[in-house]
Amino acid sequence: AILGPPEVSITSCPGCINVTIKLPTSHYRDKGKLLSLIDIYKELYYDITLKSLEGEHKRPRQNTTEEVFSTVIEELYPGRNYCVSVVVTASLNKHSIPSPWKCATADSQPQQGYHEIAVAGAVCFSLVIAAVLKCVHAAGFIDPKISLPQSLV
Repeated sequence: AILGPPEVSITSCPGCINVTIKLPTSHYRDKGKLLSLIDIYKELYYDITLKSLEGEHKRPRQNTTEEVFSTVIEELYPGRNYCVSVVVTASLNKHSIPSPWKCATADSQPQQGYHEIAVAGAVCFSLVIAAVLKCVHAAGFIDPKISLPQSLV
């Protein structure tokens, strides 16, 4: 039997990429139940090939006992594009098909914090508008007969 290809998806992180791997399905059944490759082999090995501007680099072989798992490839150049292909093998089965190449760009900075900055900016902007309205009202540019909301008086 030929193993593969595994399902691979990748997401960016700061100076790294996160690779999620789903093992290929098997076609073996036991009492009508479809067996996973882990059921059959107990442990599988996976090899990740990383491709970038510098060329292809095969990462050290890892093992897994899970159907779906993730691994992070770190120490990458921020803002640079990387592609990965994964091949899965078993100790008793070396016949396998690698996954298609999947690509992502390593992030250059952490993405958390953008939401807080946006909220803080909106609050500051509202305070500035309120202060301007207060000054304009105090200077008499707004007709005193128009009543301002209590929060702006």
